[in-house]
Amino acid sequence: MQPVLKIRDYKSTTLKSIAMKIISINRTIIAVFIFLGTAFLFSCQKETSLSNSTTVTEEQAATYSDESAQADASFDDVTDVGMTAADEDNTASVGRMDRDYHPDFAELRAAIGLCATITVTRNDTTYPKTITIDFGDSCVGLDGKLRSGKIVLHLTGPIRKPGSVLTITFVNFYINHIHLEGTKIISNLNENGAIKFTVQVVGGKVTFPSGRGYSYESFKYKKQIAGMDTRIVRDDAFEITGWAKIEVNNGVVIKLEIVDPLIKKVACHWISDGTLKIQINDRVLKLDYGFPHNGECDNKALLTWNNGNSQRVILLP
Repeated sequence: MQPVLKIRDYKSTTLKSIAMKIISINRTIIAVFIFLGTAFLFSCQKETSLSNSTTVTEEQAATYSDESAQADASFDDVTDVGMTAADEDNTASVGRMDRDYHPDFAELRAAIGLCATITVTRNDTTYPKTITIDFGDSCVGLDGKLRSGKIVLHLTGPIRKPGSVLTITFVNFYINHIHLEGTKIISNLNENGAIKFTVQVVGGKVTFPSGRGYSYESFKYKKQIAGMDTRIVRDDAFEITGWAKIEVNNGVVIKLEIVDPLIKKVACHWISDGTLKIQINDRVLKLDYGFPHNGECDNKALLTWNNGNSQRVILLP
């Protein structure tokens, strides 16, 4: 009988052990579910908190749109400066021997003034070459814009030659106290007599005097619509389409889309016509560059929102 009792005791002990293990496992599973549920709720609360933190009022949307337009126009100004310099280099190179290469960048200086120092590495008709425009600590152009620092242009070939690429980088560069960083890539896509370029900004950053910082990227098509038949740069005009994306350092994302093609005349220091849609979260605003003189040259554009019931005049840099 004694062995039987021992066997029963052993079975009883084993069953108790198994039961305790099952209870322990169940407790563990319950604890895991509680933890996952808590994490999920916390995650939802965090997302809701982040979403609420980026809610944009109408007034904030107007301010963001104003600064976005200034950022976009500032990068566009660099495009104009770079393209004008590259065009004059191209004109000086076409059909000339090395010894005849004498670009005076007169048309560029008609915009940026005489205070900038322009140097060309490989000062001849061969490529690749680098053009450095140094504005020093303070250079007020004939266009009224204040610039400082340097922009560096690297050309793989004459800008008017299909396949040529112009890459622009910045060295402590400011325009009207707005700090620009990043890289601009302008590629020649000429074909069948049509003169067109892509203009891309990679790793762009804009910092305003207030300290507010923006990341900036864009991709635009630039098609020449006037001045194709002359070597004079200042009679050129371009039609611009494309988009830009700007992200504020607080997480607000701003999308810019060209609705009606923008018109940029080289002789005018600003975009003179066209419409830009600005989307900030669920808010949509529009910027009319034709205001107030129906496409005449001026530095004003009209920002509207709230179904056109609210508006603000924007001064372009």
